[in-house]
Amino acid sequence: MKRLYQWLPTSVDRRVRVLAWASLAVQIILVGTGGAVRLTGSGLGCPTWPQCTDGSFVSTPEMGVHGIIEFTNRLLTFVIVVISILVFVAVLRIRHSRRDLFVLTLLQGLSIPLQAVVGGITVLTGLNPYIVGIHFVISIGLVVVTTMLVYRVYYGPRSAAAIAIADAGAFDARSSALVGSLAPAGAGSALVLVVPPWYLLVSKITAVFVGVTVVVGILTTGSGPHAGDAATPRNGLNTDVMEHIHSYPAYITFALTLVLVIAALVLRLPRRWQLTLLLIEVAQIAVGLTQSRLGLPPALVVIHMILAACLVAAMTATLLAQRRRV
Repeated sequence: MKRLYQWLPTSVDRRVRVLAWASLAVQIILVGTGGAVRLTGSGLGCPTWPQCTDGSFVSTPEMGVHGIIEFTNRLLTFVIVVISILVFVAVLRIRHSRRDLFVLTLLQGLSIPLQAVVGGITVLTGLNPYIVGIHFVISIGLVVVTTMLVYRVYYGPRSAAAIAIADAGAFDARSSALVGSLAPAGAGSALVLVVPPWYLLVSKITAVFVGVTVVVGILTTGSGPHAGDAATPRNGLNTDVMEHIHSYPAYITFALTLVLVIAALVLRLPRRWQLTLLLIEVAQIAVGLTQSRLGLPPALVVIHMILAACLVAAMTATLLAQRRRV
């Protein structure tokens, strides 16, 4: 045990970075697989919880393709458990100097039983659309947490031995100043704005509209054909009306993002994440309009959901990049 502890990282090295990226990736993948479950009407492919069926934790041949899809989605939980444990253990030796990483990995780990319980309630309530929505919101929240984790392993305070791991060219020149901080957490380091206060305010307003867009999107899905199979309850909202309502905060988000990008270019502010955010929004709007005109094909709806997770990740990084430690 002592030898294992000594093997653990004493700074933010490649192992920590890889595990942080894996944490984010698996959360986004979970959004996609969860969407696939819903879009194929496989939410009750495993009709019981925590077992897949009475007397079996795995899908049986009699349950068909829906059982396989739902069981695969549940199986991803174990992948998340493994990655969460690994990344938590990886930061144990630096938990005092990098308390931020320790807290973020702890939050990720504690979220697993919460997601499992909500997932179980979802099945036991026959896929109640509001419980399903809460399940998705928690997943999006975990995308935020794991995005913060990835960001912090590059931009947070680190020991001098960790300077060399900064990836050259990974970030634009202005924001790369964040990497240079050598002050350990709690040793007098402070967060300083690298953008004008009004710019931070616009960014926060944009983040609010991103959140509103996601929530309204959840309600829209819960009212339409992709809430599940024919027997799955809907939330009773008018789908056509909800599609229009969903578009309003999305377009406001897009307009605000344009303001952020243009202002960043004019004022020579850090802009990598704003540009990333804008590109994701363009793709998201294109997919949204296309799926609406084509009658909501399931494949495009899954892509739309994955892009929503990527949108939240990019928005989180955009906010984080507006402060640096000195």
